[in-house]
Amino acid sequence: GYDTAINRVMEALDRLHTTAKAHQRVIVVEIMGRDAGWMALEGGMAGGAHMILIPEVPFKIDDVCEVVNGRYGPGKPNYAIIAVAEGAKNPEVDEKLKEFGAPVDDFGHVLRTKMKVSLAQALAEMIEERTGKETRHVVLGHLQRGGDPSAFDRVFATRLGLKAVEMVEAGQFGMMAALRGTEIVAVPLEEALKESKTVPEHRYEEARVFFG
Repeated sequence: GYDTAINRVMEALDRLHTTAKAHQRVIVVEIMGRDAGWMALEGGMAGGAHMILIPEVPFKIDDVCEVVNGRYGPGKPNYAIIAVAEGAKNPEVDEKLKEFGAPVDDFGHVLRTKMKVSLAQALAEMIEERTGKETRHVVLGHLQRGGDPSAFDRVFATRLGLKAVEMVEAGQFGMMAALRGTEIVAVPLEEALKESKTVPEHRYEEARVFFG
């Protein structure tokens, strides 16, 4: 479902470019990704976001505002789309979330999983306060989880199912079917679950080339 989900993100960003440009606004778009920023990164790249913020790379508000300000002026686009994963980290944004009433733990850390306000809302307010540019926020939420599967995911799911049947017939239990390169292979569950698949630094640096 990952390919389908990032296509939903891309489609949403494509639409938001139109309204942001028409009204010369900044739009902060919150995308799923509490611990890993893959959806924000790849959906944001495909959808032409002007800056992407992910959990793996803490960000600075001043850097975001610099990108925003750089897009305004005579002969410039005069709008900006900021794609932000829900788990993106910044201490100033956390303080703004506390002002909104976000719950905290015994050490004063914001409990992101229990918030009723969005990171995008807090970030949008801070951008508007610091740049003077009209800023809106959009939380894609469950729209990213639904809809018809992409062609890739339909074929992928079919191939996984075929491999799963082969594994049962061969008595390969405690294994999962997975994509490795272009092939569907059997992988031990402990190998599949031993670590989170977070965004490596070089992948974020690739995206950073297009910021602004």
